[in-house]
Amino acid sequence: MKVHEYQAKALLAQYGIPVPRGRVAFSPSEARDIAVEIGSKPVVKAQVYAGGRGKAGGIKTVNSPAEAETAASQLIGTRLVTHQTGPEGVPVSKVLVEEASDVTRELYLSILVDGTSRLPLMIASEAGGMEIEEVAQSTPERIFRRDIDPAIGFQLFQGRKLAYGMNLNGGQISEATRLMTNLYKLFIDKDCSLAEINPLVVTSEGKLLALDAKLSFDDNALYRQKDIQELQDKEQEEPLEVEARDWGIDNYVKMDGNIGCMVNGAGLAMAVNDLIQHCDGRAANFLDIGTLNNTARVVNSFKMFVADPRIKAVLVNIFGGMARVDVIARGIVEAYQQMNIPFPVVIRLAGTNLEEGQRILAESGISFIQAKDFYDSAYKVVEAAKGVTK
Repeated sequence: MKVHEYQAKALLAQYGIPVPRGRVAFSPSEARDIAVEIGSKPVVKAQVYAGGRGKAGGIKTVNSPAEAETAASQLIGTRLVTHQTGPEGVPVSKVLVEEASDVTRELYLSILVDGTSRLPLMIASEAGGMEIEEVAQSTPERIFRRDIDPAIGFQLFQGRKLAYGMNLNGGQISEATRLMTNLYKLFIDKDCSLAEINPLVVTSEGKLLALDAKLSFDDNALYRQKDIQELQDKEQEEPLEVEARDWGIDNYVKMDGNIGCMVNGAGLAMAVNDLIQHCDGRAANFLDIGTLNNTARVVNSFKMFVADPRIKAVLVNIFGGMARVDVIARGIVEAYQQMNIPFPVVIRLAGTNLEEGQRILAESGISFIQAKDFYDSAYKVVEAAKGVTK
């Protein structure tokens, strides 16, 4: 789960990490009032779940409260298109109005969970304000990493090494080490999957300041982070993905194709999407129904497909282990009984209770296309999406 920049900065401030003075505004007049309170040159920043706002015109530095009001009126109620949003953009319903900072250097600092070491990883660089992927590719020697052992936590000597790598000096070393320690505490306390400050700036007074911030949280831990869960802005998320979670389907991601996919297991789901593309088709979604023996999840998956006007055909590819084939088959039959299925459905089943599952489908009277193996299922659903039936 993501949160807005202003929410992330509020959390950083709670943990003693310095951020610019400012508040969120939901209207142009409110933006003007906040600019008056700030009393210095303000910055107006669109609040969206996407990076690249500056290049897209979503960040405006102004000279007066009146200009802050104008800037806010140009952003609120529009859709911001950045390199991370796609051509449809994302809605802007609020802006952050904060004081401009006199910046001398831009740095980078983040913590994430490293899949290789399976430990929290702190990353620091003197090349802030840029996409860290670009820095890693062009000048990898400017990136410094330190794994953190959760049993002992973040150590001061690790902070000092990272601070030296960022070319900080004097009192900035201890200041940066305190900031890193506090960021790690926030990361652990709030079950973050990512805590990023980019840029972390050095002001003209030599102080460190989190000029921008991004926090993401582990969805599986939200049950114990109710205060974080309340920060979610569903307007910023893909409506179909929000709807999927409301129906108990946590592992749903919208994609750009026209073939709906219902699969059990993330690895198999990725393989199915790849094979569909290999067969000259495009998946409309990633959907892993998991290993629960629950017909409602199957029915709700079909509800997702019916609600998506792009869908031209659906592939159900189930390898039953802990998820039994007969339960999946009953779910498919229930879906046909509860709603009109307006597209062809290709079904490939294998595994536990296969014979019973095949019997349930055969006796149901529903119309579907049976596939005999993995490749055959992908080929047939691509042909079905094209309107070709054999």
